[in-house]
Amino acid sequence: MTYSISFPNLGIDLPHVGKSVTLFGFEIVYYGIVIAIAMVAGIYLVMWAAKKTGQNPDSYFDLAMIAIVVSLLCARAYYVIFSWDYYRENPGEILNFRGGGLAIYGGVIGGALTCVIFGRVKKLNFARILDTACLGLVAGQAIGRWGNFFNREAFGGYTDGLLAMRLPLDAVRAGEATGEMIAHSVTEGGITYIQVHPTFLYESLWNLGVLAVLLTLTLKGMKKFEGEIFLFYLLLYGLGRLWIEGLRTDQLLIPGVGLPVSQVLSGVLAAGSLLLLLVQGRRHGTGRDGKKIL
Repeated sequence: MTYSISFPNLGIDLPHVGKSVTLFGFEIVYYGIVIAIAMVAGIYLVMWAAKKTGQNPDSYFDLAMIAIVVSLLCARAYYVIFSWDYYRENPGEILNFRGGGLAIYGGVIGGALTCVIFGRVKKLNFARILDTACLGLVAGQAIGRWGNFFNREAFGGYTDGLLAMRLPLDAVRAGEATGEMIAHSVTEGGITYIQVHPTFLYESLWNLGVLAVLLTLTLKGMKKFEGEIFLFYLLLYGLGRLWIEGLRTDQLLIPGVGLPVSQVLSGVLAAGSLLLLLVQGRRHGTGRDGKKIL
């Protein structure tokens, strides 16, 4: 396998980007390392935000220990459900996490449910918990997407745009290279390269922008009601994913319908959260004279 990755229109050429490193005789994949960094960074940010907003950071550490496990299991379940044609024939692969196959929306659903149940059990405001926890979630998503970079996966169709990424054809999974990519492929030194949309990069940058908005709303005291920050997360992340998912060549499809499940879910969540923001914003908003807007 050829290990190069390049961004030709930016003049960036990385001749050897491996997928793993060996430490003390153990092979550790970079994807796992990136996800671990994302988790630690997300937990740190949530605990910091909790302290800044007068909450108990230790409660969020306890929550994170539970939510991470639940989210990983739900992310795997989501992927398996919408890839059932494969796993029905290969049931032994269902629990093979090392073989890849995690869907972020499954993790989001699992994490959100964990926050609600945790809040109920601990007698805490679960909407406030969601507001704080989503800061760490989107930060983790921004970092975690770089695991796709090392795996040469989650990319889009052919492009020759400024951020176009060039990959060796033999480094990508069979079936993810479209006819258009192959039609525009180039061969250099006996190696065939395809050029694609780096959708992992698009989503990482988008998530950083979402994080900046959410932090501003949180730290500037601009929140009108509990749960508002989480709704803004669903709206903004959903809008970005709605666009980016349409570019990808490895979409999970709704059985019998053929539509990308994550794109449909993104549209539903974005529309639903926007509606709730408008309704709740009007209910809790105030005018310049300090009177409640009715």
